[in-house]
Amino acid sequence: MSTNMIDSCSFTHQFKLNFEETKHVAIDHVVCSGDISAGGHLWRIECFPRGRRKKKDEAEHLSLFLNHLSEADDALAVFEAFVMVDDRDGASSSSSHRKRCAHIYTPKGSSKSDRGWPLFVERSVLGSLCLTDGSFVITCVVKILRLALDDVPPSDIRSQLGALLDSADGSDVSFAVGGEEFPAHRAVLAARSPVFKAQLLGSMADAKMASIVLHDIAPATFKLMLRFIYTDTFPADGLLTTATENLRDLLAAADRYALDRLKLLCARKLWDVVSTETIATILACAETYNCPELRKKCVNFFADEKNFKKAVLTDGFVQLVQKFPSVLGELRVKVVGA
Repeated sequence: MSTNMIDSCSFTHQFKLNFEETKHVAIDHVVCSGDISAGGHLWRIECFPRGRRKKKDEAEHLSLFLNHLSEADDALAVFEAFVMVDDRDGASSSSSHRKRCAHIYTPKGSSKSDRGWPLFVERSVLGSLCLTDGSFVITCVVKILRLALDDVPPSDIRSQLGALLDSADGSDVSFAVGGEEFPAHRAVLAARSPVFKAQLLGSMADAKMASIVLHDIAPATFKLMLRFIYTDTFPADGLLTTATENLRDLLAAADRYALDRLKLLCARKLWDVVSTETIATILACAETYNCPELRKKCVNFFADEKNFKKAVLTDGFVQLVQKFPSVLGELRVKVVGA
């Protein structure tokens, strides 16, 4: 059984096949969507329950291809497919083995008129993804994009990697932080942080551990840092509920994992909330986590005698002098010389 949903530039098609019945079809047996017109082009999706060719590896997989049937112009299309599975309670559904590709499809009959996945999903795995009636459902979504240079769609890699983090698809490591578990992907973390690279891909013991326990970092802070690693986006203001304290914690995490861009963004945000009440605490952060530009601005802030007289009365200033006694002499020289 198959169903279609079509609009002017995209369409969705579902294959619903009985798994036991597909065991008996030929290796190159194909189930087609029929011809579908969308985006000014003609398309067909082909599903090979036992593979398209008689190679051993393909025969052990379900194959899936999108065919461009138009005979004139090229077409740019995004082809996405996934297996629908029942959740454990049987009352809802979710997706598995989601794949996505974007290609320029040439006219019918050319070598690049069909694209897809010869090894979309192993049959041994597919059998475990069947619905309660013994069938499996493959959902295909096709979006046709205009082939104009000035209409190139903006990059959505941030949202895609954010979705990868949220779904935990393909995660191969998890972090236990304050009683909470955070699944992640070693390759992404290693690409973004030299500290994670050494920890997860090097010779350290953590490289072989499926779950790693982290100390001295709060779950909320680790969650924000993880989101930044995947999306390169600084947390929205609403997520930093106690501005100075949360920013200090995030700055500490950024320094710990050598996330230099996040450190600079945290330093900039801390400067945005500077006042005579917070200046000493922020200067202590700049000293602790090696933020030279933020430190310079803080010292210059103290050069104003009015600021200095108010700031020295705060608890933060007392803690600053206790932790970094040399700073007091530097600040006095700055105030006297101002």
